[in-house]
Amino acid sequence: MSDTPAIGADPQTEGQGRQRRWLYLVPVVLFFGLALALGLGLSRDPSLLPSALIGNPAPVTALPAVDGHGPAFTNEDFLGQVTIVNVFASWCTSCRYEHPLLMEIAGSGDVAVFGLAYKDDPVDSAAWLDRYGNPYAATAADTNGRAGIDWGVYGVPETFLVGPDGTVAYKHIGPLTIENWRDTFSPKIAELTP
Repeated sequence: MSDTPAIGADPQTEGQGRQRRWLYLVPVVLFFGLALALGLGLSRDPSLLPSALIGNPAPVTALPAVDGHGPAFTNEDFLGQVTIVNVFASWCTSCRYEHPLLMEIAGSGDVAVFGLAYKDDPVDSAAWLDRYGNPYAATAADTNGRAGIDWGVYGVPETFLVGPDGTVAYKHIGPLTIENWRDTFSPKIAELTP
C-alpha cells in the first residue's frame, strides 16, 4: 500500500474521521474513570474518617433535655471521669442495633454515658428511650442538628470518648459492637482512667 490517497479521496476528510473515532472514546474513558473513583471511595471504611476533635476540648453543648429522661448535659459533666457521648436518633435502625450494648456499658458503671438525640423530635426520642431503655445519665435534644455539626457528626450512630480533662480522645462512626468495644474502646478507657 502506498501513502498516496485513493483517487477522489479527500485527505483532510480522512483525518477528521480518525479524530471523530477518538472523540467517541472520550465519554467511555470518562465513564470508567468516574466508576473507578466512585468504587474506591465507596469501598473505604467510613469508621476510619478522621476527626478534627481528637485531642481538643469537647464542643460546648448547651441544649434542652429530652423530656422525662434526665437533665441535659454540659461540658462540666465530662470533667473528672471518662465519658461516652453517643449520638443517636429514634429513626436510626443502627442505633437500635447498638442499644443493648449501650445499656450494658451504662450498667457496668465503668464510664458515664451521655446521649445526644440528633435531628430527632424530642417526643420521639423520649418514646424510643421509654420503649428500649435509657442508658444515658443525661440526654440532650439536638433537634436542628447544630450541636451535631459542632461535634463533627456525619450521621448516626456515632460515639465519642471524652477523657477526664474534657478532651475528645476517640470517635467511632457506626454502631458499636462488642468487638470494637473490647478491642478499641476498653484499651483507650484504661489509658484515660486516672
